[in-house]
Amino acid sequence: MDRKLDPSRDDLPLMANTSHILVKHYALDLDVDFESQIMEGSIVLFFESENRCRKRSSSTEETCQSESSEARTVRMPEPCHVPGTSTRTFSSKTGYSDFVICGKGEKDTSGKDGNHDNWEQASGISSSKYCCDTGNHGSEDFVLVLDCCDLSVLKVEEVDVAAVPGIEKFTRSPKLTVVSELRNQIVRELVTLPADRWREQLDYFARCSQAPGCGELLFDTDTWSLQIRKRGAQTATDFPHAVRIRYRTNAQGRSVTWTSDQSGRPCVYTMGSPINNRALFPCQEPPVAMSTWQATVRAAASFVVLMSGEHSAKPTQLQEGCSSWHYYVTMPMPASTFTIAVGSWTEMKPETCSSNDLAAERRSFSPSDADFGCVGVCCHVDYPCRFQNASAAIQEIIPHRVFAPVCLQGACQETLLPLVPLCLSAAHSVLGTHPFSRLDILIVPANFPSLGMASPHIIFLSQSTLIGRSHLCGTRLCHEIAHAWFGLAIGARDWTEEWLSEGFATHLEDVFWAKAQQLAPHEAREQQELRACLRWRRLQDEVRSSPEEMQVLRPNKEKTGFVSDSGSSVIKHGLNPEKVFMQVHYLKGYFLLRFLARRLGDDTYFSFLRKFVHTFHGQLILSQDFLQMLLENIPEEKGLELSVESIFQDWLESSGIPQPLQTERQAGAECGLVRQVGVEVEKWNRVSRRPRKRKRRGTEEVFEKLLPDQLVLLLEHLLEQKTLNPRTLQRLERTYHLPQQDAEVRHRWCELIVKHKYTKAYKNVERFLQEDQAMGIYLYGELMLSEDARQQQLARRCFELTKGQMDMCSAQVVAEMLF
Repeated sequence: MDRKLDPSRDDLPLMANTSHILVKHYALDLDVDFESQIMEGSIVLFFESENRCRKRSSSTEETCQSESSEARTVRMPEPCHVPGTSTRTFSSKTGYSDFVICGKGEKDTSGKDGNHDNWEQASGISSSKYCCDTGNHGSEDFVLVLDCCDLSVLKVEEVDVAAVPGIEKFTRSPKLTVVSELRNQIVRELVTLPADRWREQLDYFARCSQAPGCGELLFDTDTWSLQIRKRGAQTATDFPHAVRIRYRTNAQGRSVTWTSDQSGRPCVYTMGSPINNRALFPCQEPPVAMSTWQATVRAAASFVVLMSGEHSAKPTQLQEGCSSWHYYVTMPMPASTFTIAVGSWTEMKPETCSSNDLAAERRSFSPSDADFGCVGVCCHVDYPCRFQNASAAIQEIIPHRVFAPVCLQGACQETLLPLVPLCLSAAHSVLGTHPFSRLDILIVPANFPSLGMASPHIIFLSQSTLIGRSHLCGTRLCHEIAHAWFGLAIGARDWTEEWLSEGFATHLEDVFWAKAQQLAPHEAREQQELRACLRWRRLQDEVRSSPEEMQVLRPNKEKTGFVSDSGSSVIKHGLNPEKVFMQVHYLKGYFLLRFLARRLGDDTYFSFLRKFVHTFHGQLILSQDFLQMLLENIPEEKGLELSVESIFQDWLESSGIPQPLQTERQAGAECGLVRQVGVEVEKWNRVSRRPRKRKRRGTEEVFEKLLPDQLVLLLEHLLEQKTLNPRTLQRLERTYHLPQQDAEVRHRWCELIVKHKYTKAYKNVERFLQEDQAMGIYLYGELMLSEDARQQQLARRCFELTKGQMDMCSAQVVAEMLF
């Protein structure tokens, strides 16, 4: 996996011109066809132009400043981050007139490369010119640029929102005579309705999305974008504020995976990174483009549609054999967080319903029941916020459902279902109000490339978390639940600062899991020290084996958060397939937060963290927002030698191991659980050195029972031994029942098998590579590096069996190892 960095291939462009115009709401209407592996339909985008955004930003900041002096004193560089508005200065553009009809009905005009030629045919204008500069060019038209790839765009049109019955209530000025201006005014009023009118707003978004078109718009596509213009519309202010795009996805599109579940039934789900959702629908990908959405999805009646949404949707039967599902979200979030999964999922229910579950259901509520504004003041854009609701504040366990293929029912009931309420309650005890009103958990197919992924209202978990004891499932579930606060409710304004999501989730997973297990304080400390030891070893390995440039948590340094005048930017290494498997931003971020928590003391740190969440939920942040507020809350005697600049230099802007961490690990004493592992390692070394014929009664080693994390550490230490004989490996396997342990333990066991060519256990390696694809990537490398013909044959055979279903990034990395 030693691959040279290539910016032209590795960097991910964000093309959307969000500085000029912002999508405020998406309305999707899609049909899912498993036979062709295509989703087809339309999406209506409702816009707000720059001037309006800037005006609302100013009023929001004034409110925050007048009502929350604490929030005002700690924020850098702006006193209140309103997504898409206060984070950046917009440039002004104005003017537009009639549109021109171009294209022929809904005929797909894309060539082999997917590009459309109706723009240049109709206007004679070079589309490349508009990709670079999308502002006001004197007499030239404004160009809307959306992030888009792997899609066939069939038609783009302005939506006649003025034709919707009852819509006249949104027309403030009866003097408007230009129809296009009237339509834009309607959308402006609709997108700015106050939070207590959210139901009415969603209803009119739905009605408007079904309104007829009133003129096709010129469009063109290139590798990464869709560009749309209306002849005579020279500015974003006059560009149509409601646009419908008819399109279809590509079976090989990189945002969704068409595959089969563990029962062999077809399914499809969104992958998340590296390109997010631009191959699912045209959108504005930059995080600053915070929007709401609603979606209607139709599929065969045998399928279940799960999606990011605030309610537990039920299917509506449209005709025999076809059902429709509808979801919506009222909290503005980046389009990259939208998630969908369609498959023959079965809802997994506990064999008996506990009183706790019933109590949680009774405490559930919808936004319409909420008395918004009764708890504190929020400084985000106006939406129905749970942090302003007293009932939500005391809701320890939000309503939740678990879905999986029916063949995994037993594993879900035994391992996952009992953990969900415990982990949700633990998270609430640490951070307070759950940002989202409900949660679905889906066990995704074997080809899912990680152990988990969190999105609004839905978590994907790998099947690997279900095997073995509850430890891996519990810690991973806690990690994904933590993302509800850090990664979703609070997002990074610059995607290169991944540590703001992954570092926090990694640090919090230990805290949540200790609470969920109801450990005594000394037990919690011991387990957390053990996990810190494992992560320290992992970080050292990552630093040794990865390019220095990819070890930096804040690679853009002083330019972090900056974008071009249009709003476009580039995510460094965003397309590098190896980056998906790197953990540097998890590990260094975790150690930074651990360092800060130890400096402050846990009580002070977590009290601050709850305050930070209350201040910044619903907003986008940079590293300095967190660090500045933290330093403001550190008692003077504990804050010595700490500054934003020193933390940047030591932790975020340097490659390698941070010096404060190096010093801490060198001076730190091993915890009791780590010392216990050391004793067991010595026993196994004695067993391995002992001659086969020598057997004396009373000299047999007695091995202690170990926790899963201790087993991982034990196997890592044994991996450092030059030789272990087959007899020792066999006894090791039997002593700890290694093939039945969780995936973390089995991964280390497979490494031992490969290193020592323990042929009797090669079936364990084959099984791991096929069933634990989220973790098996590096095993392929170990098999090939061994230069053993049988092991290399095993690797190639497993890849041939799985590559057709394997995640694209994983397949690319493995292919580079094997061929």
